[in-house]
Amino acid sequence: MACAAVAAWAFSTLASAQALAPVAAEGTLSEVRVSASGLGQSGSEMTTPASVLEGQELVLRREATLGETLASEPGIHSSHFGAGASRPIIRGMDGPRVRILSDGVELHDASTISPDHAVAVEPLLATQVEVLRGPSALIHGGGAMGGVVNILDNKIPTAIPDKGYEGSLEMRYGSGAREKAGAFSVTGGSGQVAVHAEGLARDAGDYRVGSGWSGGSRVDGSFNRTDTGSLGLSWIGSQGYLGAAYTRQSSRYGLPGHSHGFEGCHTHGDHLHCGGHDDYDHDHDDHEHGDHDHDHAHGVPVVDLLSERVDVRGELRQPFAGAAALRFRAGVTDYRHDEIEEGAVATTFSNKAHDARVELEHLPIGGLRGVVGFQTTQRKFSAEGEEAYVQPTETRRHSLFLLEEYRWQDWRFEGALRHERQTAEARTSGIERKHSGTSASLGAVWQLAPGYQLATSLTHSSRLPTVEELYAEGLHMATSTYEVGNADLQREKSRAWDLSLRKTSGATTFGISAFQHRVDNYIYGRTLDEHDGLQLLQYSQADARFTGLEGHVRQRLNSIWGVTLFGDTVRARLDNGSALPRIPSARVGLRLDARWNGWQGMAEWVQVGKQRRVAEFESTTAGYGMLNLSASYQMRTAGGTPWQVYVKARNLTDRLAYAHTSFIKSAAPLMGRNVTVGVKVDF
Repeated sequence: MACAAVAAWAFSTLASAQALAPVAAEGTLSEVRVSASGLGQSGSEMTTPASVLEGQELVLRREATLGETLASEPGIHSSHFGAGASRPIIRGMDGPRVRILSDGVELHDASTISPDHAVAVEPLLATQVEVLRGPSALIHGGGAMGGVVNILDNKIPTAIPDKGYEGSLEMRYGSGAREKAGAFSVTGGSGQVAVHAEGLARDAGDYRVGSGWSGGSRVDGSFNRTDTGSLGLSWIGSQGYLGAAYTRQSSRYGLPGHSHGFEGCHTHGDHLHCGGHDDYDHDHDDHEHGDHDHDHAHGVPVVDLLSERVDVRGELRQPFAGAAALRFRAGVTDYRHDEIEEGAVATTFSNKAHDARVELEHLPIGGLRGVVGFQTTQRKFSAEGEEAYVQPTETRRHSLFLLEEYRWQDWRFEGALRHERQTAEARTSGIERKHSGTSASLGAVWQLAPGYQLATSLTHSSRLPTVEELYAEGLHMATSTYEVGNADLQREKSRAWDLSLRKTSGATTFGISAFQHRVDNYIYGRTLDEHDGLQLLQYSQADARFTGLEGHVRQRLNSIWGVTLFGDTVRARLDNGSALPRIPSARVGLRLDARWNGWQGMAEWVQVGKQRRVAEFESTTAGYGMLNLSASYQMRTAGGTPWQVYVKARNLTDRLAYAHTSFIKSAAPLMGRNVTVGVKVDF
């Protein structure tokens, strides 16, 4: 009976992940425009799968970090580093291979350097989150082999509210970490001027894990306190707008699993030497994990983060003959975080960066409609203190890109081209490396029958090495690694194909995609040696291959009920047959959903397989199953104000589970049973 229930629940986390939007009553997926696609295509027009979270779906999926918010999407997992930091992993690729954007402009923080560094974005203030790959993703960076995540917000108004003002209020509470969070957003305007203000506050304690963990009931140092505020101003005319916004985000969170037992470790050639390391004590697992003073419980290090950012956005429609629109995006970021140990600052990371992007969308020329643009980025990064394992660096990157589409009968063709030039200078040693790369992609979508699309794409892309991969040298205790860079690294070259079949209307809808990336000179952290949990990682290059499958199928049972089966898998290995580290396990799920009047509900079972394909010095990770439930109710007050109340429960059976993608999977298991209740009012 239990097995039947599990089988019945088991194909559903990916469906909501793959679904582009809520399913309308008649069984047709509502069309959602993908802003990051370059030409504003809908999901059904994309040559590769695109996931869009918005509206009620986004409200129910949002978590404290971007990685956890997207972790149930097909082909997307989370790097999971406690509760304060996690990045999305797309099709087995993470770090700089996944580009994170704020309305088309790159976010600059320190999250690509290490998984214990948070992404400087607040999911609870997002209005839409898009994930895409293929030709459209190429215009945002040739190195975005995994994909692009674009977070849309209302920081800079683009229109005057109809009644002169609009906004929202939201409050929520989560039991797993005793999380309390509240957010507001308000826009007001008159004539041609609009002002927007928004803010969020979150206070979450150490989170509780599933039952049976030898380390106790809660993870030391997994607390998360965040405050975010933004103020924006726009001038809005009949042909477009121009606006700016200032955003300040401060965050304070712990680093679970951080150990001082490796201090003094150093390298002898390809081996580690840790004198006195035998004194390392693992007794942090022996004490009771209850509620502690957040900041310095049991000596757990704390990240104190401050990010200040100014965004400028503008659009001018039909600026001159032959042009449909001229768009401008720019961001200036001053990012800093201190890693505090025993009340004193041990290491300070700083990232000062600016990014500017200009796009010109032209009207059809000989049937071709497209976008041409230029992007420039400068990044000054430094680390000072005990774990300054990367010397101060300056990176300058300039890019030209082109995206064109052509429509013929039931076909849509798309091509993209991007050329990048990069200079990466290590300011202490004076070493400078210059790289350049050209990326190209072709794709096609065929409407082979009403509601059916067959899509394919071929991509050749180049990724330029990051300064961390080039110049790292030192101990990184947060991930229990000693990292060694390689200044002679060459650019990666990837050849990828993607094939998708989609059905978007009728009682049965589905989407299934197969893909493969063959990457020459793939850069990865190769483990050369290991000593009592500390790994010596050297950034190395070898040819690699990523092959995977992701998809879902939903059957509408009647006007209220529907059931979805979903799953994803990726296999990543070097050409010599050895596995790459921290590749996510295969998973499958089943979801039952219901809609009736203002009510929505969902129950799903997600089964994650055991990861047996592991790299050298890497341990296997057990599989697990999770039961998730959610329900929401939407209505209007007598005055017409819309509001909704929701409840969601994750890991309802309180299963002890570990994320194979995490550097600290044993020190920080996934959260146990967590029930979140919230209320949101729009006005």
